[in-house]
Amino acid sequence: MEKRMIETSYTEEDQKIEGSLRPQRLDEYIGQDNIKKNLEIAIEAAKKRGEPLDHVLFFGPPGLGKTTLAGIIAHEMDVNIKITSGPAIEKAGDIAAVLNGLQEGDILFIDEIHRLNKQIEEVLYPAMEDYAIDIMIGKGPSAKSIRLDLPHFTLVGATTRAGLLSAPLRDRFGIIERLEFYNAPQLRTIIMNSAKILNVTVDDEAALEMAKRSRGTPRLANRILKRVRDYAEVRHDGVITLDIAKTALDMMNVDKAGLDYTDQKMLRTLITGFGGGPVGLDTIAAAIGEDSGTIEDVIEPYLLQNGFLNRTPKGRVATQAAYDHLGLEMPVNRD
Repeated sequence: MEKRMIETSYTEEDQKIEGSLRPQRLDEYIGQDNIKKNLEIAIEAAKKRGEPLDHVLFFGPPGLGKTTLAGIIAHEMDVNIKITSGPAIEKAGDIAAVLNGLQEGDILFIDEIHRLNKQIEEVLYPAMEDYAIDIMIGKGPSAKSIRLDLPHFTLVGATTRAGLLSAPLRDRFGIIERLEFYNAPQLRTIIMNSAKILNVTVDDEAALEMAKRSRGTPRLANRILKRVRDYAEVRHDGVITLDIAKTALDMMNVDKAGLDYTDQKMLRTLITGFGGGPVGLDTIAAAIGEDSGTIEDVIEPYLLQNGFLNRTPKGRVATQAAYDHLGLEMPVNRD
């Protein structure tokens, strides 16, 4: 799959800018108001009792701020944070070493926690409940198990696929929160705040236009701001106006609904090539030259969320909104 500017997964480009743009405290964090209120109460209660925060699980689409919230928890609790990911932990010894290196009250953040294997989860169960891990010493008949006490810590897990998380692991989290897509006014505020940090002048209307095309995702909003800033500095005086923002976004092939060339290609192929559907996943994947897993995980979620696409038992179906967006007429006799 070709690299998409509108991709919501974490990229090397995001790594260069996100660190400086991430808020450090709950009162600086924009959006997710219910989550902020719940965390504020839980953090304050834990601090009053002098205890670590309950284990926290964040789930939702990529780019909405799960990693940022983990960092905020660490700052609010005034403790250190250790960051790792599910794919990076391959053996039980790996997670044992990480846990043993924590200090009292520390935060352990595991991104993509649904990708932990069963052996790793088995180590985490007693660690989360009893703050201890069982280690096997020796091999064969002479092998014996010893229990190693751990400092009291908080595990913060993040996942985009909550359904793949095993029930025993999920049940050990005391706080479970789902992050929702942002609305345009919230993203406009994020863009204006980021512009101040990046020392970029942005008109309010331009910020709103970029927000509308950011697919409800702060990560994309910041990435779009950076790209539009580059265009404004090279082709203009560096000030981002509404017209400049529209021109730059059109050049990036990001339309008014936040759809890029790949999104439009899928919808147009579904409509013009297959009469709007229903079409099976493998068929549409072959037609547009994409992997079926990429379509399910990367392309479809936003189209489904915004009503451009429906999943039915017979396959994918384009909605009236998709026809209207592409300027096409929906057949009257379509099922």
